[in-house]
Amino acid sequence: MKTHPSSRISRGFTLIELLVVITIIAILAGLSMGGYSYVIRKQADEQARVQISLLEKAIEDYKLDNGEYPASVSGTTGLYEALYKNGLGANPVGKIYIAELDPNNQRFGWIKDTGGVITIVDPYQVEYIYRRGDDPLAKNPDFDLASRGKDGILGNADDIDNY
Repeated sequence: MKTHPSSRISRGFTLIELLVVITIIAILAGLSMGGYSYVIRKQADEQARVQISLLEKAIEDYKLDNGEYPASVSGTTGLYEALYKNGLGANPVGKIYIAELDPNNQRFGWIKDTGGVITIVDPYQVEYIYRRGDDPLAKNPDFDLASRGKDGILGNADDIDNY
């Protein structure tokens, strides 16, 4: 028995069904990407908090060994020299306070070298703010240490600091 072409059951998807499925996939992808960027920002903020804690400890160790906090000249370039570079033989103590500041071993991205000037940077690749307590802008009597946060502007709600 021969079947008539109009009595066959169509087994393909209609254009509407395909558009509905594509729309649902696009919505789910958009939601997951929004959540992903939030997680990445939170992870960078937490990394900045950990780095500030490690820098605070290293600065306190430096003070114990040298009798004063590192100078707050040239931003974090002076801090880099005090905590790492001078430990290579230039300071009397000869101590490296944070080995992760080694420019030849940059697994964690702590430093940025721009034309021979090395600065300590946060996870957003923006230089940390360091001020010794005798700086007129300092808020702490000992020292200030701050990350400008994601927007790179100091004084906003996204800043991470020790004051």
